[in-house]
Amino acid sequence: MSLPERLFQLTAHGTTVRTELLAGLTTFLTMSYIVFVNPAILGTTGMDPGAVFVATCLAAALGSAVMALMANFPVGMAPGMGLNAFFAFTVVGANGLPWQQALAAVLISGIVFLLLSVTGARQWLVAGIPASLRSAIVAGIGLFLAIIALQKSGVVIGDADTLVRLGPMDTAPPLLAMGGFLLIAILEARKVRGAILIGILGVTATAWALGLVQWQGLMSLPPSLAPTFLQLDLPGLLHWEQGAAWSVLLQVVLVFVLVEVFDATGTLYGVASRAGLLKLPDADRRFGRALLADSSAITVGSLLGTSSTTAFAESASGVEAGGRTGLTALVIAALFLAALLFSPLAAMVPPYATAPALLYVAGLMLRELVEIEWHELTEAVPAALCALAMPFTYSIANGLAFGFIAYAVLKAGTGKWRQVHLAVWIVAALFALRYALE
Repeated sequence: MSLPERLFQLTAHGTTVRTELLAGLTTFLTMSYIVFVNPAILGTTGMDPGAVFVATCLAAALGSAVMALMANFPVGMAPGMGLNAFFAFTVVGANGLPWQQALAAVLISGIVFLLLSVTGARQWLVAGIPASLRSAIVAGIGLFLAIIALQKSGVVIGDADTLVRLGPMDTAPPLLAMGGFLLIAILEARKVRGAILIGILGVTATAWALGLVQWQGLMSLPPSLAPTFLQLDLPGLLHWEQGAAWSVLLQVVLVFVLVEVFDATGTLYGVASRAGLLKLPDADRRFGRALLADSSAITVGSLLGTSSTTAFAESASGVEAGGRTGLTALVIAALFLAALLFSPLAAMVPPYATAPALLYVAGLMLRELVEIEWHELTEAVPAALCALAMPFTYSIANGLAFGFIAYAVLKAGTGKWRQVHLAVWIVAALFALRYALE
């Protein structure tokens, strides 16, 4: 019996080494855009982009490998979209925490997620949050990513009277950003693998041809990880005088945990279901291990120097290509390690080249709006408030707070308080406490 067969039970899953290799390559192409986007987002906090690039590749490789060997799931992992934006623009930008303390908050959230998974509380929490709020959270994060993409590319700019207005569309950055977005959409519609990656590279190549960016080479040895490795400041985060106020700490950790739990659980469930893995006799045990792998990857990523690592929904593309086992995830891990050699290419990618990827992912996340019960006001109003508050207050945290508090109040005010799960009351109370502590 070959080693892949012993490790991943390929025959039992009805797959082959060749199929798993193709599936791994397919998934990597669909999610590899994160090695360009994540350094661009986290770099706005003052973190060294080269070190973040290395941390992103390593966190993705380690997370995917753990998922492969621990759970035998065909799921790729990497720093998550939305969570990295919350890290950069809310935790560091709005709340003013140094990025070292923000990394410490990611570590704490990973430990909490791990405890929730081990104790079974995660399942209770996920089951208790209404479907309308779960859908609104995803859609709201999508809107948050959209406003970031439009702002960073210059498509939308500030205005003293209307807050925002259309930017100068006769300049290269917004034109290239919108062109890249349309290119990605066309390629995705034609089912071209790696459409988002092609869009980023296409805009970068055009910018280079126009003289807007300088060629820095294609491959080299990876940059140093030292600027971010083990740089998290846990004592500073927890210190009352010099670190974060308790209200900020509560908000940051709570949002990280909630989004990590919902994102990981939903993605893993969706991908595993599509692969037919939930029908297997050991499905529950493997799903539990997958969640442990996810929470472990969060803690490791914080030590390396990146925001929360999570399962990627793009893994579904590998499942469509036939991936059924952890060998798919192991191939993804190997390809992320190989990506370490392309740091010069990552360094020359301008913000308006990564903006199309953000905008396209945002559009996909907005599909969740159709799942909301719009005919039931006590479900629809909190969901709408949750989704709209995220972009308009420039904070995922505020959106979650508005949504959970409004849900509890509306249900109670209409005599439907028995429909509110204890988990919702607890989360709403924690967010209310956060505002009271300010």
